[in-house]
Amino acid sequence: MSIEDIKQQQEKWENSVQKTLEKHPERKTFEEKRLYTPTDIENLDYVEDIGFPGEYPYTRGVQPTMYRGRLWTMRQYAGFATAEESNKRYKYLLEQGQTGLSCAFDLPTQIGYDSDDPISEGEVGKVGVAIDSLKDMEILFDGIDLSKVSTSMTINAPASVLLAMYIAVAEKQGNPSTSLSGTIQNDILKEYAARGTYIFPPKPSMRLITDIFAYCSTNVPLWNTISISGYHIREAGSTAAQEIAFTIADGIAYVKAAVKAGLDVDTFAGRLSFFWNAHNNVLEEVGKFRAARRIWARIMKEKFNAKSSKSMKLRFHTQTAGSMLTAQQPDNNIVRVTLQTVAAVLGGTQSLHTNSRDEALALPTEESVRTALRTQQIVAYESGLADVIDPLAGSYYVEAITDKIEKEALEYIDKIEKMGGAVEAIEAGYIQKEIQDSAYKWQKEVENNDRIIVGVNKFQIEEPPVKNLMRIDATAGELQKEKLAKLRAERDNEAVKMSLEELRTACGDENVNLMPVILKCVKTYATLGEICRVMRDVFGEYEPHTNI
Repeated sequence: MSIEDIKQQQEKWENSVQKTLEKHPERKTFEEKRLYTPTDIENLDYVEDIGFPGEYPYTRGVQPTMYRGRLWTMRQYAGFATAEESNKRYKYLLEQGQTGLSCAFDLPTQIGYDSDDPISEGEVGKVGVAIDSLKDMEILFDGIDLSKVSTSMTINAPASVLLAMYIAVAEKQGNPSTSLSGTIQNDILKEYAARGTYIFPPKPSMRLITDIFAYCSTNVPLWNTISISGYHIREAGSTAAQEIAFTIADGIAYVKAAVKAGLDVDTFAGRLSFFWNAHNNVLEEVGKFRAARRIWARIMKEKFNAKSSKSMKLRFHTQTAGSMLTAQQPDNNIVRVTLQTVAAVLGGTQSLHTNSRDEALALPTEESVRTALRTQQIVAYESGLADVIDPLAGSYYVEAITDKIEKEALEYIDKIEKMGGAVEAIEAGYIQKEIQDSAYKWQKEVENNDRIIVGVNKFQIEEPPVKNLMRIDATAGELQKEKLAKLRAERDNEAVKMSLEELRTACGDENVNLMPVILKCVKTYATLGEICRVMRDVFGEYEPHTNI
């Protein structure tokens, strides 16, 4: 491409984004150029044309204007103890300038058990909020207009049930489901490979996912129906290339399942989203994000014959790396999270959660979560990083690391496809083994001082115990049991029984979309545990393979 061609393409691009910028005058006040291209580099001989933001294959971002048009959504992952306590934290975060909610659920909720189930003993409200029924969900979002806030819910195996509860709460507020925006994680394959909060075997789990795709495409069209997650794969110990390879392989499996179920790719693919980890190596992470966009765009266009540009755009949420936080010298974590935030922003994230300084020790206090949110706000409004679109494009190193990660990831994806796909690779233990090997290698490097972790294996100090850590109310479990007993005494138990029997019948018929039936159960105040018990009875439970 000649210099004149590049200049003409840039002029065309500038004209195409002008109208978007006019809608956001607050983002037009910067003196810097909006976009830098090869024409800005004195020696052009080495520069390849890497394209423009908002244009296929989206290496430089999924939107032409990126943060010049609109900043990323600022979310803080939150949830603990009871719905009442978590509701207070959500309102506090919104008051502090958070622009989207992100719900953390406790372990019993994540694996489909009620708080009064014996298996839940000692775990209620510990790592997230306990949600047993629609009543809890009503309390969780009390005073929060769901038509005006985007909500992300980190829930997988019982995602259909929690989404149904959210829809029911919105309707009780007077908001139709068509007005709702947000995301459910709904990514069961990475649970089998890296996280462990699965319930059902792969086949019925994939059915639930494709039923959600189909239902939301008509009834909740603004909702991101899945957040295909590399975050937990990275937290489990993978490399950057493995993170995007295994995640995109999962994405391919979901698209295949949906197409096999009869869905047209362009009716659902535009609402698929991704969830990445922001690790410590800033420039490697930037390259990872850019490579992931390029790989996904080409897969959707070339493998699945997607026609809509929305189907090819890899939109993603990012969370800073919890596994990189240290209990030693916890104030150092503020610096780590800042660097990870910079990586996510330079990489073009659409949404971001920043971890808090004390999360290696406990759930974050209000003070520490405020500092984490302020980190995003300072990067957004003071650093200048949001003023230029893809500012590192054309860098010798960034372009090289983008290509390197892309090559490594594609090799993994190709190997997984030859095995039959992500489900088969997980069943064979291949993905788990690769992650474990990478985690072991990292840990040995730390133990041998080949990899320095400040405050852990170098620059240690004598430290007093950390004070003012957050403590979860030990009575949360008993409170939830009391609420459940009251609910079961006051609800229409005959209606509950009938709705659960209807669900049992529907689960046995693969031609029935389960979402409307689950929504009916939820509205009778059937509990999460009761609904999941019916599905366990019909679908069975997943038995993990140990062929590693």
